[in-house]
Amino acid sequence: MYRIIAPYLLNEDSFEYIISQIPTSLDSLNKLTIDLANLDFIDPYGMVGVLELGKYLKNQGIELELNLPKVEVLSYILRLDFFKFVPSIFGECKLPITKVPQRIESDVLLEITPVEKSLDIHDIITKVRKRARSILKKHLNYDEEAVDNFTVALSEICQNIPEHSQSTGLVAIQKYFYEKRLKKNVVKIAVMDLGIGIKGSLDKKLASIFKEKWSDKVAIQQALFKGVSRYDEPGRGHGLTKVRQLVEKWKGKITIRSGVAKVGIIPPWETEKIPAESLTYFPGAQISIILPAIL
Repeated sequence: MYRIIAPYLLNEDSFEYIISQIPTSLDSLNKLTIDLANLDFIDPYGMVGVLELGKYLKNQGIELELNLPKVEVLSYILRLDFFKFVPSIFGECKLPITKVPQRIESDVLLEITPVEKSLDIHDIITKVRKRARSILKKHLNYDEEAVDNFTVALSEICQNIPEHSQSTGLVAIQKYFYEKRLKKNVVKIAVMDLGIGIKGSLDKKLASIFKEKWSDKVAIQQALFKGVSRYDEPGRGHGLTKVRQLVEKWKGKITIRSGVAKVGIIPPWETEKIPAESLTYFPGAQISIILPAIL
């Protein structure tokens, strides 16, 4: 059975290593294991990424198996409702853990939440806004105006999934303490879908303008820095741009991966560089946002 092996730390940066292991041709592949046994740490981006990778491979007709991580990691991913989504993708998993953490509403995280039909988006956005507001105010010291501006923009990003991607998606949020790099709290936000991607969404509007220069990278740049949307209605398509402006103001980090490209804003405290193009193809859009506390 073909095996995709997770690294010790699975986050936005090392997700590239995970998807680089996807076989070039999936036609002759019947079974595949995603092996999480090496994991010592996984963040919301890593968890949502594993689920979206599983959905992508299952959609190719591949039978999947999930090799579980150690108990310490299991306890954490249970808190974020990771296993709520596992059976429909990987089949039933027998957990080697007897005491499942009690699921209570938390002010330090938003459990992995599906973003699906437009009719349900109000309830989803209400949940995202409520939890993001709590984390930003209580743990990151953002003022009311900052919280309002950011949660509205984040809500629009979630709204983009049923409206723009023609697919469903997942969102998750978690507060951490960055001991080595910042010595203060940060919030990590992951939003992903397996839809048509940013380039696919903007093809009709921009492909004829950019012609041979039209690419995943250019499409992301247009959405992130120019506020371009597939729709022409006033006020549409500014969610990503607004978030980017706020992230820059607060010296945070945002990256968007779509197709074979990744574009973003990197703060001074971040050591990783963003790979721009010629990445392993992965469908849809994968968004990572990290906001630091205001002291």
